[in-house]
Amino acid sequence: MTAELVRGQNHPLSRSRLEIRVSAGTPVVTVAALGDEDGRIHGTEWVAHPGAPTRPGLEVSRQAAADHRLAVDLDALADTVHRVGVLLALPADGPGPARFGAVAAPFVAVTGLDGTEAASYTITGLEAETAVIALELYRRQGAWKVRAVGQGYAGGLAELFTDQALPQARQLADSIEEAVTRSLARSVQAPPPRPSDGDRSRRTATATPAHHPDQSTGTAPQGAPGPVPPAYGGGPAGPPGQGGPQPAYPAGAADPSAAATGGPIDYSHPRRQSAAPPPPPPTAPPAPPGQPARPVAGDATGWSMEERLYNQVWGMFEDLARTTAAYRSAVDFAESRMDKELEQTLSDPRGRIGGRADAAREAARARQAQLVDRAREALDRDLAQLVAEAEVVEPALPPAYARWDNPVWHAYRVPMEIPMALRLGDLRLPEADGIRIPMLLRLPLERGLWIDSGRTDALDESFTDTHDMRRLAMETAVTHAARLLAVYPAGEFTVHVVDPAGSGAGSLLPLTHSGVLAAPPAQGAAGVADVLGRLTQRVDLVQMALRGGAADALPPGFDPSQQLLVVNDFPHGFDDRAVNQLRYLADEGPSAGVHLMLVADREESAGYGPLLDPLWRSLLRLTPVADSHLADPWVGHAWTYEPPLVPPGSQVLQQVLTRVAEARRTGRS
Repeated sequence: MTAELVRGQNHPLSRSRLEIRVSAGTPVVTVAALGDEDGRIHGTEWVAHPGAPTRPGLEVSRQAAADHRLAVDLDALADTVHRVGVLLALPADGPGPARFGAVAAPFVAVTGLDGTEAASYTITGLEAETAVIALELYRRQGAWKVRAVGQGYAGGLAELFTDQALPQARQLADSIEEAVTRSLARSVQAPPPRPSDGDRSRRTATATPAHHPDQSTGTAPQGAPGPVPPAYGGGPAGPPGQGGPQPAYPAGAADPSAAATGGPIDYSHPRRQSAAPPPPPPTAPPAPPGQPARPVAGDATGWSMEERLYNQVWGMFEDLARTTAAYRSAVDFAESRMDKELEQTLSDPRGRIGGRADAAREAARARQAQLVDRAREALDRDLAQLVAEAEVVEPALPPAYARWDNPVWHAYRVPMEIPMALRLGDLRLPEADGIRIPMLLRLPLERGLWIDSGRTDALDESFTDTHDMRRLAMETAVTHAARLLAVYPAGEFTVHVVDPAGSGAGSLLPLTHSGVLAAPPAQGAAGVADVLGRLTQRVDLVQMALRGGAADALPPGFDPSQQLLVVNDFPHGFDDRAVNQLRYLADEGPSAGVHLMLVADREESAGYGPLLDPLWRSLLRLTPVADSHLADPWVGHAWTYEPPLVPPGSQVLQQVLTRVAEARRTGRS
């Protein structure tokens, strides 16, 4: 039976390997601090945090999220450790409120690895606090217990660490904030939540209240105040299949992108439902007892096959993240256990006499190898199931989710409705190199994209020429723009290109020759100023209409389609005014249907100093070559991103763009 603790209450723990699950109404940072018998933290190396997520016996998340799972192995802790404090803090630059009193009370649960809950604690009574000691695990007379603490600090982690007598309190708090800021800039957009009741079946969280990164457990988003144009805002939810604007986040999840000056922004997309979706229809007979379930495309819940496939892909993504995390944790435990056994052996002078030391070393290494082999067997079993699932899911994906080599593109027709999401590439982990997880981004875009044309750590000697890198980056941007054009209904998506020096002319040929651009690529400082001025004015008009509650008062002939601005070779051709306009479009554009795709090398804009740091953080960084820079929203693995390349010699891009251009001319899909 679960013990529901109140402040100050304790409860015995019967297991040594635990998970501590944190659910909050907004993204929070989790930190685990080790203490001695007096509760003293001896130094920064005694603290596990996003910048240093693993310590012996501990692993915390690398990023801020509304849902966390901390791994604790009490047997792997050093003998000098007698306390483990679980700390929560609101990120200073996060999207949520600035104090715990403005969000739902955080909930913390201590569970076994099988999900069985031992104790839970709801942290109530918080007001102006921005950091809190949620609970602590402590050793008493050889046994471990958990105590509900709930001690809050208005001064954040710096004040908390200072109160714990940590000499480097301010420096450690600053380094944690810096690590969280980096993770927010590189994290993959959070998926729909999964139920917290232990059910591993693939389904959306609209079925039960659940928690997941970057989404809260508060009320459903209400949208921006006043009437909202259908192209960008929320409206009343219609019945399934009618494609009316619906809340972008499921019921029970608050929009993490709430504006600081008003209500939450509703980045809506068609057919999102606020009621529980129906379960998937039975499509395959049950597997024999003791055998894994036969994989079936669309075995997640959803109102349509598209939504079921979307949720299934996210389920595969989470399964691979967590099974890899379990494997890595087991390997780390085996290594730490072997090191501890060797240390104990060598600390006894009698053990170094004769062959006893050699025998002890061999025994420790054998036990370590046995643990690693068991972990690898479990990982291989899970990977085999995921490979089988990927083999049936990939061919069933619709065009918006499919790779360019998928035969579904040969039968492509301009769609009548906007899809739920768009594939931006693939993600993989080194332990599962044969599995590619589609990277799906919800539509409409909620943040801009940055195609990095600078050098990355993944580049080999064949990419020493910066010109080649810029060409690849622009070709990647064209591929992304072409897919966006292809998945929107005719006339509902418009692409503008700014190419100040004309250096991207060759890469832009698929767009310019097909006639899908709104106008020829703008060149020179005058062209940059003209395009930015028009799009900035558009954002201003939409925002004034929304704030004034007069969405129908937009000028006659106003183009209601979504707008994408592709900027090549930034900051070449940009003066200070143009740079400020670009920052404005990156911040305010998505809520008005204006999106940014920046092709740039960050080092070339170093002359602006920290002025452009918010711009880079607001964009999702993608690369034209494979690179390990994205993190998942569950455990924060560094995933290798692979861009969506068109097969060599394939004409699929030209064929798709030709059909898009024809549909734009005729007004038919």
